[in-house]
Amino acid sequence: MKLRSFILTVAGLLVFSGTIISAEYMPKVGLQTWTCRNMSFSQMVDFATKHGLKHVQVTGNHISPDSAKEEILQKKAALAKFGIRVYTFGVAGTSPDKEKNRKLFEFAKLLDCKIIIVEPTNDKALWDGLEELVKEYNIKLAIHNHGKESVYGTPEKIWSVIKNRDKRIGVCMDVGHLTGAGFDAAKAFTDYDGRVYDIHLKDKKIEKTADGKSVILDVMVGTGAANYKGLFAELKKSKWDGVLAIETDNGTYAKEPTEFVVGAIEYVKKNN
Repeated sequence: MKLRSFILTVAGLLVFSGTIISAEYMPKVGLQTWTCRNMSFSQMVDFATKHGLKHVQVTGNHISPDSAKEEILQKKAALAKFGIRVYTFGVAGTSPDKEKNRKLFEFAKLLDCKIIIVEPTNDKALWDGLEELVKEYNIKLAIHNHGKESVYGTPEKIWSVIKNRDKRIGVCMDVGHLTGAGFDAAKAFTDYDGRVYDIHLKDKKIEKTADGKSVILDVMVGTGAANYKGLFAELKKSKWDGVLAIETDNGTYAKEPTEFVVGAIEYVKKNN
């Protein structure tokens, strides 16, 4: 092969952990460990390793901010042994007391997390305290959304909180809940103007019951109403550097999440 051709070929590839992959944009896929809520910590680690998921967003039942420092560091090391990092945790509970919230930031610092996922009450004093901690620790906060009637159930509600605050306060966009509430994920992503720091990879659809009531169902990623085609296009356009954290609210999937997780991984690969 001529030198110029060789250089052009190598330029189009990226070598990472001994694996050659295309340099074309592909979003990172990780695991929200709520998906593995019926597993112990060690079982969750084995599961993530088996499926090649190197980025985990832990819930308190796998690693808790209330645990002793030694236990937290032991679990961090257990994950690192398999090349897995805790990039964030949550949804974390918050307190009106700023100093009680400091524990969350100290926990994130121990784990080398860059983001904390929260869903506090919409209280100005509480947010003032959280913003001060964001500035002190240089760790981002991302507001998680649940259903439409929840505190942050619409993009407008979240934007009203973050628009005039430190840029490190942003959004954990739960695509499933956003879709179930009747919003378009691609539009919400662009409307948040660069403030989406985490995404929960899930899907929902709305069905009508025999008596005319609407039921929101948690389904396999790509089989619901979420506008993933549009969202993936926006992620690619912006070269979004966050993690799509696979998560399910479906109790049946959570009992044995292999099919759900494998399906989500494959869906992302096939549609990017």
